[in-house]
Amino acid sequence: MISRPAALVAILLAGLWLAGCGTIDRPEGGVLRLATQTWRPTEDPRIRAGDVARVEALAEEVGDGLWTGHEGRTILALSGGGANGAYGAGVLVGWTESGTRPEFSVVTGVSTGALAAPFAFLGPEWDDELRGAYAEGRTGGLLGWRSFAALAAPGLFDSGVLKDLVEDYVTEDLLRAIAAEHDKGRRLLIVTTNLDAQETVIWDMGVLAKQGGAQAVILFREVLLASASIPGVFPPVMIPGIDAAGQLVEEMHVDGGVNTPFLGIPESLLTVTTPTRAPPGTGLYVLVNGQIGRTERITRGTLPAILARSYDTMSKANLRTSLAVNLAFAERNGIRMYVAAVPDDIEASSLDFDPAAMAGLFERGRTAGAGRLAWTEMKSLAPPANAGETSPGE
Repeated sequence: MISRPAALVAILLAGLWLAGCGTIDRPEGGVLRLATQTWRPTEDPRIRAGDVARVEALAEEVGDGLWTGHEGRTILALSGGGANGAYGAGVLVGWTESGTRPEFSVVTGVSTGALAAPFAFLGPEWDDELRGAYAEGRTGGLLGWRSFAALAAPGLFDSGVLKDLVEDYVTEDLLRAIAAEHDKGRRLLIVTTNLDAQETVIWDMGVLAKQGGAQAVILFREVLLASASIPGVFPPVMIPGIDAAGQLVEEMHVDGGVNTPFLGIPESLLTVTTPTRAPPGTGLYVLVNGQIGRTERITRGTLPAILARSYDTMSKANLRTSLAVNLAFAERNGIRMYVAAVPDDIEASSLDFDPAAMAGLFERGRTAGAGRLAWTEMKSLAPPANAGETSPGE
């Protein structure tokens, strides 16, 4: 019997020949110009990977924060993983119940991690929103036939359900709360991929939140939607930007996980080889919305099964590489690094948005978080186990 993940891949493949019918009208010569006049925003919240000065400024800001004062500061990095984000949401709620969840200096989110990041950033008072988004049936129909949209859009499924979810939770009240925390020196960073430039874009959501008003709310929603828009599955999100000539343009943004599984230590810092000892308590927590370890099983000899298995294998390899690079930096600088991930011995799929399955995954995460079993301190380049040797916060 074909598995549910492989069946979903089969559905995607069945629609590929139709996908060419759904397009976004863009001039062949380049990005669509929305206006010919120059435009100067008050402060652009995006930090492009190719903008060396902005990236280095962010790295310096985060680095200074990690090494300032007598007590170390902490980073929480939420990875991509689609429906598996329910596990990560559960871990956060359970962590609150354990009484050991810290207030993070920096929270970053990629893909499904981007959807949870604002609530994780704002703390336990927003746990009900986390539960509502991931464990109370809001994802029903996300990849259903009623959402099939290959004939009308450059994605096999309509993003209407996802848009509704984002719009319900991203309000002016949410932005005001994020702006207040930003003023305290804390940072909320979301990652998208700009397909036009083929580069990672880091969005400083506190800068955006501080601008306030309806336009800030709209852009905030678009960034979250873009970061969670798996290419080919959901349509890309067109976001206004400024080109080198100062003209207003439309950029095509998709899932932040295209380039990076999670955003931990900024890339500019990772290449620094001179150790700088961090104060006691400095920590990096990577919440993986997926599985890390290799799982042996017979791969069916069908195209959907082969593609699903290949994608899963590639994603895990990329994730393990990113974990190893971040760990090497952490070990050089005295930072304690913790990882939580979906246990390898349970069935989990990034494309299984069935509400019952996600509610069950959420509960598994909540139980692990409440029992202080979700987190493992990484002390070598080997993938971590799923039961923590050292509980964070102790």
